[in-house]
Amino acid sequence: MALRHAVLAALLDEELSGYQLTKAFAAGVANFWHAKPQQVYAELARLERDGLVAGREVVQEGRPDKRLFRVTGKGLDELEGFASTAAKPAFLREDLLVQVQAADRLDAAVLIERLAERYAFAEAKAALFEQRLRRMRGGLDEAEFLLRGARVGPYLTCRRGRDFERANRDWCRDVMEVLRARQATAEEA
Repeated sequence: MALRHAVLAALLDEELSGYQLTKAFAAGVANFWHAKPQQVYAELARLERDGLVAGREVVQEGRPDKRLFRVTGKGLDELEGFASTAAKPAFLREDLLVQVQAADRLDAAVLIERLAERYAFAEAKAALFEQRLRRMRGGLDEAEFLLRGARVGPYLTCRRGRDFERANRDWCRDVMEVLRARQATAEEA
Protein backbone atom coordinates (compact mmCIF):
# COMPACT_ATOMS: atom_id res chain seq x y z
CA MET A 1 0.00 0.00 0.00
CA ALA A 2 1.16 3.47 -0.75
CA LEU A 3 0.39 6.55 1.29
CA ARG A 4 -1.86 7.66 -1.57
CA HIS A 5 -4.31 4.87 -0.90
CA ALA A 6 -4.50 5.68 2.80
CA VAL A 7 -5.13 9.36 2.00
CA LEU A 8 -7.80 8.50 -0.56
CA ALA A 9 -9.51 6.19 1.95
CA ALA A 10 -9.42 8.93 4.60
CA LEU A 11 -11.16 11.33 2.19
CA LEU A 12 -14.02 9.01 1.29
CA ASP A 13 -16.54 10.38 3.77
CA GLU A 14 -16.21 14.12 3.30
CA GLU A 15 -14.26 17.03 1.92
CA LEU A 16 -11.38 17.93 4.19
CA SER A 17 -8.69 20.58 4.29
CA GLY A 18 -5.09 19.46 4.57
CA TYR A 19 -5.16 20.35 8.26
CA GLN A 20 -8.41 18.44 8.86
CA LEU A 21 -7.05 15.50 6.89
CA THR A 22 -3.89 15.28 9.00
CA LYS A 23 -6.07 15.33 12.14
CA ALA A 24 -8.49 12.73 10.74
CA PHE A 25 -5.55 10.71 9.48
CA ALA A 26 -3.91 10.70 12.91
CA ALA A 27 -7.15 9.68 14.58
CA GLY A 28 -8.47 7.08 12.15
CA VAL A 29 -5.84 5.85 9.75
CA ALA A 30 -2.84 5.92 12.07
CA ASN A 31 -3.73 2.54 13.53
CA PHE A 32 -2.67 0.97 10.23
CA TRP A 33 -0.60 3.60 8.41
CA HIS A 34 1.75 6.18 9.91
CA ALA A 35 2.66 9.38 8.10
CA LYS A 36 3.93 12.77 9.19
CA PRO A 37 1.75 15.82 8.40
CA GLN A 38 4.23 17.06 5.77
CA GLN A 39 4.03 13.67 4.04
CA VAL A 40 0.23 13.92 3.97
CA TYR A 41 0.37 17.45 2.50
CA ALA A 42 2.88 16.37 -0.16
CA GLU A 43 0.73 13.37 -1.05
CA LEU A 44 -2.35 15.60 -1.35
CA ALA A 45 -0.49 17.76 -3.86
CA ARG A 46 0.51 14.68 -5.90
CA LEU A 47 -3.02 13.29 -5.77
CA GLU A 48 -4.43 16.59 -7.01
CA ARG A 49 -1.82 16.81 -9.75
CA ASP A 50 -2.74 13.25 -10.84
CA GLY A 51 -6.47 14.04 -10.81
CA LEU A 52 -7.26 11.60 -7.99
CA VAL A 53 -8.53 14.36 -5.69
CA ALA A 54 -10.02 17.74 -6.49
CA GLY A 55 -9.39 20.79 -4.36
CA ARG A 56 -11.44 23.94 -4.02
CA GLU A 57 -10.74 27.21 -2.24
CA VAL A 58 -13.00 28.28 0.62
CA VAL A 59 -12.88 31.95 1.54
CA GLN A 60 -13.03 32.55 5.30
CA GLU A 61 -13.57 35.87 7.01
CA GLY A 62 -11.00 36.81 9.61
CA ARG A 63 -8.98 33.67 8.88
CA PRO A 64 -6.81 32.52 6.01
CA ASP A 65 -8.62 30.86 3.13
CA LYS A 66 -8.51 27.09 3.13
CA ARG A 67 -8.49 24.44 0.47
CA LEU A 68 -10.88 21.47 0.72
CA PHE A 69 -10.19 18.17 -1.03
CA ARG A 70 -12.49 15.38 -2.18
CA VAL A 71 -11.90 12.10 -3.97
CA THR A 72 -12.65 12.17 -7.71
CA GLY A 73 -14.02 9.36 -9.87
CA LYS A 74 -10.45 8.68 -10.96
CA GLY A 75 -9.48 8.47 -7.28
CA LEU A 76 -12.25 5.95 -6.64
CA ASP A 77 -10.99 3.95 -9.62
CA GLU A 78 -7.49 4.03 -8.09
CA LEU A 79 -8.89 2.64 -4.81
CA GLU A 80 -10.81 -0.05 -6.73
CA GLY A 81 -7.61 -1.07 -8.50
CA PHE A 82 -5.75 -1.12 -5.20
CA ALA A 83 -8.47 -3.24 -3.59
CA SER A 84 -8.29 -5.78 -6.41
CA THR A 85 -4.59 -6.53 -5.82
CA ALA A 86 -3.41 -9.07 -3.28
CA ALA A 87 -2.52 -7.48 0.04
CA LYS A 88 1.07 -7.92 1.13
CA PRO A 89 1.56 -9.10 4.71
CA ALA A 90 3.01 -6.54 7.09
CA PHE A 91 6.18 -7.15 9.04
CA LEU A 92 6.66 -5.91 12.55
CA ARG A 93 9.77 -3.91 13.39
CA GLU A 94 9.75 -2.91 17.00
CA ASP A 95 12.47 -1.98 19.47
CA LEU A 96 10.70 -3.63 22.38
CA LEU A 97 10.73 -6.99 20.62
CA VAL A 98 14.49 -6.71 20.11
CA GLN A 99 14.87 -5.90 23.80
CA VAL A 100 12.80 -8.94 24.81
CA GLN A 101 14.76 -11.10 22.36
CA ALA A 102 17.86 -10.15 24.38
CA ALA A 103 16.11 -10.56 27.75
CA ASP A 104 18.47 -13.29 28.95
CA ARG A 105 21.38 -10.84 28.85
CA LEU A 106 19.63 -7.67 30.02
CA ASP A 107 18.60 -6.31 33.41
CA ALA A 108 15.11 -7.77 33.86
CA ALA A 109 13.98 -4.88 36.09
CA VAL A 110 14.74 -2.34 33.35
CA LEU A 111 13.03 -4.48 30.73
CA ILE A 112 9.97 -4.85 32.99
CA GLU A 113 9.84 -1.03 33.20
CA ARG A 114 9.82 -0.78 29.40
CA LEU A 115 7.11 -3.42 29.20
CA ALA A 116 5.03 -1.62 31.84
CA GLU A 117 5.30 1.61 29.82
CA ARG A 118 4.17 -0.17 26.66
CA TYR A 119 1.39 -1.91 28.61
CA ALA A 120 0.04 1.45 29.79
CA PHE A 121 0.32 2.96 26.30
CA ALA A 122 -1.49 0.00 24.71
CA GLU A 123 -4.22 0.05 27.36
CA ALA A 124 -4.84 3.78 26.83
CA LYS A 125 -4.83 3.45 23.05
CA ALA A 126 -7.22 0.47 23.15
CA ALA A 127 -9.56 2.54 25.32
CA LEU A 128 -9.48 5.40 22.78
CA PHE A 129 -10.31 2.97 19.98
CA GLU A 130 -13.16 1.55 22.05
CA GLN A 131 -14.54 5.09 22.60
CA ARG A 132 -14.36 5.78 18.88
CA LEU A 133 -16.13 2.49 18.11
CA ARG A 134 -18.98 3.38 20.49
CA ARG A 135 -19.34 6.78 18.80
CA MET A 136 -19.42 5.17 15.35
CA ARG A 137 -22.13 2.71 16.45
CA GLY A 138 -24.32 5.42 17.91
CA GLY A 139 -27.13 3.63 19.72
CA LEU A 140 -26.64 0.33 17.89
CA ASP A 141 -24.98 -2.74 19.35
CA GLU A 142 -22.04 -4.04 17.37
CA ALA A 143 -23.87 -6.86 15.58
CA GLU A 144 -26.60 -4.48 14.39
CA PHE A 145 -24.09 -1.85 13.32
CA LEU A 146 -22.06 -4.39 11.35
CA LEU A 147 -25.20 -5.39 9.45
CA ARG A 148 -26.80 -1.97 8.95
CA GLY A 149 -24.27 0.75 9.78
CA ALA A 150 -23.61 3.43 7.18
CA ARG A 151 -19.82 3.01 6.90
CA VAL A 152 -18.50 -0.32 8.14
CA GLY A 153 -14.95 0.07 6.72
CA PRO A 154 -13.70 2.70 9.19
CA TYR A 155 -15.37 0.75 11.98
CA LEU A 156 -13.62 -2.49 11.06
CA THR A 157 -10.20 -0.85 10.78
CA CYS A 158 -10.74 0.89 14.12
CA ARG A 159 -11.72 -2.44 15.65
CA ARG A 160 -8.49 -3.94 14.31
CA GLY A 161 -6.55 -1.11 15.96
CA ARG A 162 -8.30 -1.80 19.26
CA ASP A 163 -7.65 -5.54 19.02
CA PHE A 164 -4.00 -4.94 18.07
CA GLU A 165 -3.48 -2.74 21.13
CA ARG A 166 -5.26 -5.22 23.37
CA ALA A 167 -2.96 -7.96 22.06
CA ASN A 168 0.07 -5.72 22.73
CA ARG A 169 -1.19 -5.08 26.26
CA ASP A 170 -1.78 -8.77 26.94
CA TRP A 171 1.62 -9.75 25.53
CA CYS A 172 3.37 -7.17 27.73
CA ARG A 173 1.53 -8.48 30.78
CA ASP A 174 2.50 -12.07 29.96
CA VAL A 175 6.16 -11.20 29.37
CA MET A 176 6.33 -9.20 32.61
CA GLU A 177 4.89 -12.18 34.50
CA VAL A 178 7.50 -14.51 32.98
CA LEU A 179 10.36 -12.14 33.78
CA ARG A 180 9.14 -11.60 37.35
CA ALA A 181 8.79 -15.37 37.90
CA ARG A 182 12.29 -15.95 36.54
CA GLN A 183 13.65 -13.21 38.84
CA ALA A 184 11.98 -14.80 41.84
CA THR A 185 13.35 -18.23 40.93
CA ALA A 186 16.87 -16.83 40.49
CA GLU A 187 16.68 -15.07 43.86
CA GLU A 188 15.62 -18.31 45.57
CA ALA A 189 18.60 -20.23 44.15
